Amino acid sequence: MKNANIIGLKETDCKKIAEKLNILLANYSVFYQNTRGSHWNIKGDQFFTLHPKFEELYNSLVLKIDEIAERILTLGATPAHNYSDYLKVATIKESKEVTDATKSVENILSSFKVVIDLQRELLDITDQAGDEGTNSQMSDYITEQEKEVWMYNSYLGK
Repeated sequence: MKNANIIGLKETDCKKIAEKLNILLANYSVFYQNTRGSHWNIKGDQFFTLHPKFEELYNSLVLKIDEIAERILTLGATPAHNYSDYLKVATIKESKEVTDATKSVENILSSFKVVIDLQRELLDITDQAGDEGTNSQMSDYITEQEKEVWMYNSYLGK
């Protein structure tokens, strides 16, 4: 018996949600690698402030990457895993600006905007499909990330 049938969702809805989750997964993966790059390469007087903050963020991102991939599997689909595939569908682009504090934080904020927007789209799709599992996951991520946006904006003095 297929997962969709057992968890009470329609296969067509599961497919649509999994496709959107794979786009989210791609964006999270690029976001993660960009954050690792900033963590490794940050320079200047903000190093001791941002180096551990970026590590905290990429550790959070890698957990979400795993949870999203597992949700895709739960819905009966296959999570993408190649960066070449990620780069084709991700809105977040690879960052080359990883040494400057302000640019790194601005890139993080731009990345949060992308993933939050995608997660809000998923809230609508999963609500219509009755997919409480994915809906709850996205809602939890948004709640956490809205606070992160506030903190990173505060760092920039905004």
